[in-house]
Amino acid sequence: MQGLIGKKIGMTSLFDENGRSVPCTVLQAGPCVVTQIKTREKDGYFAVQLAFDDKKEKHTTKAELGHFKKANTSPKRKLVEFTGFEEGQVREGEVLTAELFRPDNWVDVRGWSKGRGFQGVVKRHKFGGVGGQTHGQHNRLRAPGSLGASSFPSRVLPGMRMAGRMGGNKVMAMSMRVLKLMPENNILIVKGPVPGPKGGYVIITK
Repeated sequence: MQGLIGKKIGMTSLFDENGRSVPCTVLQAGPCVVTQIKTREKDGYFAVQLAFDDKKEKHTTKAELGHFKKANTSPKRKLVEFTGFEEGQVREGEVLTAELFRPDNWVDVRGWSKGRGFQGVVKRHKFGGVGGQTHGQHNRLRAPGSLGASSFPSRVLPGMRMAGRMGGNKVMAMSMRVLKLMPENNILIVKGPVPGPKGGYVIITK
């Protein structure tokens, strides 16, 4: 799929033709530089590698500096391959902007959800806790309760919902409508929420 790398700027709302307030997410889409074109002869598949978001040379390895110098661009933070471009559609060193999209396009947006750290079962899996504070219960309101294994099979079964690390996963919001395009600022406004924090990287494909 063709697409760009971008950032989530935040949320806002727009009014539709019926005067209803529509929740929207503001995304920065590009500018992205074509840093490499993978070919079937050399790499076994065709893909276009895009790079986004400048970073300082002192934070870049020499191997990366050589890679970016070959594409005649400054060092970048984020690199992603896209397989939806056609051969010959773009060339190495070319800059792609938000003009790749059009208003009323339908796009998929991939982001990384907010990391919540190590959480208990009530927050992580919406458990209700053990229950009321009768019959001498103490400090059991947010406990997981019994795990359900008795003499058989005498072990905790795989996949049991328990406390653990929560968030920080790759999430895709599918079929989001582009409500407004501001190409001079590389801004897309899409309908609905997008995963991740403000300033988080997103991958926008159509």
